[in-house]
Amino acid sequence: MGPPPDPSLARGGAYGYNVRMNATVKVTRIGNSAGVVLSKDLLAHLDVAVGETLSVTVTPRGIELSASQADFDAQMAAAREVMARRRRALRELAK
Repeated sequence: MGPPPDPSLARGGAYGYNVRMNATVKVTRIGNSAGVVLSKDLLAHLDVAVGETLSVTVTPRGIELSASQADFDAQMAAAREVMARRRRALRELAK
């Protein structure tokens, strides 16, 4: 019968063929910065609420937004600290 469906593709217990949501957002000026407004549907799809933090990942196709995960963020902070302390050793290993 094949492998079971990937549980990360499930939303609300239903499996869908195309789980990606395609939407456009407009870049808006916010003081000296810029931002985008996310609709309620996009926030629901990301499973985040107003005031929560999103993780931004740069990919070959652009950027990816996802709900911030405290354990991953803590691991990345620890990795950045080690990389900063061991910069010279890592540079030598990269040769």
